[in-house]
Amino acid sequence: MANDELITALRDADAVQYGEFELSHGGTSEYYVDKYLFETDPHCLGLIAEAFAERLDDDKLAGVALGAVPLVAVTSVETGLPYVIARKQKKEYGTANLIEGELAEGEEVVVLEDIATTGQSAVDAVEALREAGAEVNRALVVVDRQEGGEENLAEVDVELESLVTAEELLADEQ
Repeated sequence: MANDELITALRDADAVQYGEFELSHGGTSEYYVDKYLFETDPHCLGLIAEAFAERLDDDKLAGVALGAVPLVAVTSVETGLPYVIARKQKKEYGTANLIEGELAEGEEVVVLEDIATTGQSAVDAVEALREAGAEVNRALVVVDRQEGGEENLAEVDVELESLVTAEELLADEQ
């Protein structure tokens, strides 16, 4: 799949918005990438699943809750690879697991994420997965905002690979 095709699909889904936005890490930005608009668009989901599939081997997948759950589910269907979900915090009821799904000790896992800004939610997922016994060396993200995510993941020995960078997504748009 061509990068341009995904960029066009993200733009066509109105996922790229301009204005003044507060981000999850507390900073502000002049643009916002609305993951819910591209994650609820079947065309975007299909393109993302294809692009992720091209970059995967036989690793187990992990989606960061809540945002990456649709991405990991559709990628699992595309590839036939099983997945787990990494929660941000334990539930106070039921099994109270941070990792939902089957995960074997020493299993190789690739983290899938929607958008990386600082990469903190992916780092948290990596740490939870490692505590559960997984081997995690890679994270695949739809959009890298290029605001420290790659560097923060590198600090925990995880390589960040993005389908699209903010620079590519915003080119010729403003």
